[in-house]
Amino acid sequence: MMTKLKVTVLTLVMAFGLAAPLCIASPALAADPCAGKTGPAKTNCEKLHEGTEKAQTTDQSIPEVIKNVVSVMMFITGTLSVVMIIYGGIRYTTSAGDSSKITSAKHTITYAVVGLVVSVLAYAIVSFVTANIT
Repeated sequence: MMTKLKVTVLTLVMAFGLAAPLCIASPALAADPCAGKTGPAKTNCEKLHEGTEKAQTTDQSIPEVIKNVVSVMMFITGTLSVVMIIYGGIRYTTSAGDSSKITSAKHTITYAVVGLVVSVLAYAIVSFVTANIT
């Protein structure tokens, strides 16, 4: 049963981790303004919108990109921390009084909270540095 729980947690974390970069790239994935046009109308539309792809991809400065990457990593870390706190809580409640299982569950919860605090501090430091660079 614990193996199924670990696989489920790992799958959820990977799904969030793979979906998060799409949130950053969403402006670059905007709909094609020339979609649905054919022939000369499409050619004219392409000429009209020529160069907008470059503007969309080079719009962000390096500090903004760093801040976006750190935000995604913060989201992943936060999600993983909450999942591990829940997992530690489940282990704590199902320990049936076994002191070694209780200690292990308490360590899981403690390390998850410490990881969350460290990631929040890292986010604050990166935000401070990027704000002072620009």
